[in-house]
Amino acid sequence: MSQKKKTNALRMLDAKGIPYESREYGLQDGFTTGSDIARMLGLDPDAVFKTLVTESDKKEHFVCVIPVDSELDLKKAARHFGVKKIEMLPLKKLLPLTGYVHGGCSPLGMKKTFPTAIDETAVLFDDIYVSGGRIGLQLKIRPRDLAETTGADFAALTTS
Repeated sequence: MSQKKKTNALRMLDAKGIPYESREYGLQDGFTTGSDIARMLGLDPDAVFKTLVTESDKKEHFVCVIPVDSELDLKKAARHFGVKKIEMLPLKKLLPLTGYVHGGCSPLGMKKTFPTAIDETAVLFDDIYVSGGRIGLQLKIRPRDLAETTGADFAALTTS
């Protein structure tokens, strides 16, 4: 991948010397779900994670990284971050806040550093996949490297 095409996420990992692999995929008609991406790349959907940005009533922002086929449990996430209540960030706020678009939001290289949690199931895998910072790009990274780089911890974040 040429330097010109590097995203903030890739530049951040390069700068810190964190090993990763990037995988590109083509887009088909319209938006592709995380499950579709896993299938297109021949990956276990449980090892492919999506990045969700949430907002508290006090306008604090939190990042949750969960498996693509799972649903974020907002109450568990709020408890984990020590706030009373959080909601999903409205889509119109995503790009200005993070620098990333919906479907290409990476937990790495956001405009600012936000408290981040990765679903505890990530530690079951040697490597997981997260967005590389644009639609059509996935990163293969060790869960502990992702946690260390983003300052994240592992927590139960999904609905049962």
